[in-house]
Amino acid sequence: MVILLKIIIVKKYFILMLTAFFATSFSARTQNIPSWKVEDLQQFMAGNDSILVINFWATFCKPCVEEMPYVQSISAKYKDKKVTLLLVSLDMKETFPDKIRTFANGRNFSAPIVWLNETNADYFCPRVDKAWDGAIPSTLFLNKKTGYKNFIDHQMKPEEFEMELKKALN
Repeated sequence: MVILLKIIIVKKYFILMLTAFFATSFSARTQNIPSWKVEDLQQFMAGNDSILVINFWATFCKPCVEEMPYVQSISAKYKDKKVTLLLVSLDMKETFPDKIRTFANGRNFSAPIVWLNETNADYFCPRVDKAWDGAIPSTLFLNKKTGYKNFIDHQMKPEEFEMELKKALN
């Protein structure tokens, strides 16, 4: 009887652990993707004391997708130095949020994603950086404490990305 009771307890524990594992795995991969206007992005930049790396990308942009793994891994490497990576999707309205979320989950994007709900590049681009013509991928590096700001409007190689991040840190 005692052995049977132990088997039942172990089975219940095992089922509970499996349920918790799958629930955690699913929720970790599914992220909320909010819709932001450029003013929301400006507020985020102004109110954040981290070293910010803001990557502008889209699901249809091959260079964006190519650089995403190392943009995320290098940024994560410096997380203890208060580096925050934000991925800003410039996808079309019909892709928000489901296609963007599915795309990001399928490629194991771990950084937070927001969708920029803007259609007029002449309006939102200069509010991010005066020289931005809307090309993607583009990445903005900001360190509010030191006043460092640099906007890169092309796909970066991993070494270039890390070098730029180190500049933002100093």
